[in-house]
Amino acid sequence: MKKYTKYFKNKFIFTTCLFFVYILFLDDVDIFTIINQNRKLSHLEESKIEISEKLIKTKTTLKELKYSSNLESYAREEKLFKKDDEDIFIISYE
Repeated sequence: MKKYTKYFKNKFIFTTCLFFVYILFLDDVDIFTIINQNRKLSHLEESKIEISEKLIKTKTTLKELKYSSNLESYAREEKLFKKDDEDIFIISYE
């Protein structure tokens, strides 16, 4: 312990250590905040990729729906629309 006390008696080393402790743990932008913000950023980037893929899929579907024959088949298959005299049975496997 005496070995370390001689270093802390030097005011420059003591001030430098105090500065690093303040920057790493006590400041508004401390190490924990930086790690948390990086984690949020990576999550947002993943969400951006997923949303852009959904956007591309939606645009292709919209291009296909310009024709009335495709519109009717899309409504029946994807949105489960039916005509008045029809019954729809949905079979799901679990």
